[in-house]
Amino acid sequence: MPADTVPITSHFSALTPDYGVVLSDVWGVVHNGVAATAEACDALARFRTQGGRVVLITNAPRPRESVIAQLDHLRVSREAWDDIVSSGDVTRAVLAERAGQSVFHIGPPRDLPVFHGFDVRFAPLETADYVVCTGLFDDTAETPEDYRSRLETMLTRRLFMVCGNPDVVVERGHELVYCAGAIADLYQSMGGEVLYAGKPYRPIYDLALSRVKGKMPPLNRVLAIGDSLRTDLAGANAVGIDFLFITSGIHAVDFGTRDDPDAAALQAAFTAAERPPRAVMRKLSW
Repeated sequence: MPADTVPITSHFSALTPDYGVVLSDVWGVVHNGVAATAEACDALARFRTQGGRVVLITNAPRPRESVIAQLDHLRVSREAWDDIVSSGDVTRAVLAERAGQSVFHIGPPRDLPVFHGFDVRFAPLETADYVVCTGLFDDTAETPEDYRSRLETMLTRRLFMVCGNPDVVVERGHELVYCAGAIADLYQSMGGEVLYAGKPYRPIYDLALSRVKGKMPPLNRVLAIGDSLRTDLAGANAVGIDFLFITSGIHAVDFGTRDDPDAAALQAAFTAAERPPRAVMRKLSW
């Protein structure tokens, strides 16, 4: 589909007959970090009642069980999803492969569940074998530049970094805060080696598709939904599945206003994509 013909639709139900599986982003689609997005949850639940399968796919750097607890706290209905896959799950696979090595963790205490169940030895940056970055120590006050000196130390020691959340920023309420991806991108730009555990990289999609219960439909019957061009659209394109772009998330101010995105700005952004979205919605609703 040419980039200049991407439709803006108001009804998810207009698209659902073409798909049997949805891989939906979490933060920016079904909640904004503060509260559930009721219309989006209802739309996914309705899709499931029609026989569709929904796997929530998130760059949260925590294991599946922690994500479920957060969704319950934010009152995201369990009727909206069949399963959940997180970048924390992929990070844990790397931890298993590096059993016995010491780790320096960059990130807040709330992300420590990603290490639970492993005999992890935490060590100072000067002696650690590798680094796991799940976020900023204080994302309310810090920026990636606050980490440059640590990254220089890592680069000198040629330390490998696992980025547990490839998002650069995420919307918390109506504020944007930095994520682990911003630190990882800076380290990579300095010459450091980084493994990105989540979207837009293939391992998280393969894990999500393996969680689909029942017969797995062909990829042309799978739809990804998200609010990020950098992770969600790029990831869908990398896997070869269609994408529904939600404009009211992290890109809201880039394309006009939250409730009235500018069509020309959207089309200009899509020209750089390998394949544009199947459709655009302001917010996910049935």
